[in-house]
Amino acid sequence: MEFPAYLATMPMHAITEIHGEPGLLARFRLEIEAFDEADRERLTEALDLAADLHRDDRRVREPYLNHLLRVSIRLMHHYQVRDVDVIVAGLLHDAVEDHPAELAGLDPDAGADATPAALAALSDRFGARVARLVAAVTNPAYDPDRDRDEQYREHVAASLEREPWARVIKVSDFTDNGVGVIHTVGPKVARAATKYRPLVPVFRDLVARPDTPLSAPVKQHILAQLDLAEERFSAILDHPT
Repeated sequence: MEFPAYLATMPMHAITEIHGEPGLLARFRLEIEAFDEADRERLTEALDLAADLHRDDRRVREPYLNHLLRVSIRLMHHYQVRDVDVIVAGLLHDAVEDHPAELAGLDPDAGADATPAALAALSDRFGARVARLVAAVTNPAYDPDRDRDEQYREHVAASLEREPWARVIKVSDFTDNGVGVIHTVGPKVARAATKYRPLVPVFRDLVARPDTPLSAPVKQHILAQLDLAEERFSAILDHPT
C-alpha cells in the first residue's frame, strides 16, 4: 500500500480516518528510523506483542492497536521521547490490564489474579523498568461498593505521583482518549467525557512539575492539548444538543 510522502506530518487521527491501521503502522516505522538497530528491534518486538495480545480487541470503530500506535507515535513525535523503555511501555500500557493471563501464559479460566505473573513476564522480556512503568498505568481491581470513576482518578493521581515517566505515558494515553473523544460515536462520547474531565487539572499539575522529564516547549504543547480536551468535554457535557 502506497502512502503519501507527507504521512510523517499528518495528524494521527487524520491518518486513522484516511489510511487506518496500515497508515499508523507505516507512521510508526517512520518514527523509529531515528533509533539505532537494536532499539528498532526492541520497539518492533513490543509492537508485535501488542498486536498479538490485542488482535481481537476493538475501540468502537477501530482496531485497538490503533490507540496503542497513536500513544507511542505521540511519545516519539510530539513529546520527543527517545527513552526506549518508555515507548515500549507505551505500546504495552494496556497489556497487563486487558490480557494478563495470556501475557503470563496462564489458563484464563483459572480464576486467580494473573497481574503479578503478567508483570513478571513483561519484566523477563523487556526489563524491570518497563514492567514498573506498565504497572503504574495499570488500573487495580476496584471496590464494587465505590464509584469506579472516583477510584480511577485516585489511582491515576497516586501512581503518577511516584513515577514521572509514567506521567508521560499516561498523558499521551489521556490525550488520545480526551482530545480524541470527538472521533468516537454513540454513548461512549458522553461517558468518556464524564470520566476524563475531572482529570484535566490533575494532568495540568503533573505535567508542569519540574520532575516531569519533558522540555518546556513539549510541556506547553501538552498543556494546550489539555485545554483543547477541556473545550471538547464542555461542548459534550455543558451544551448537549
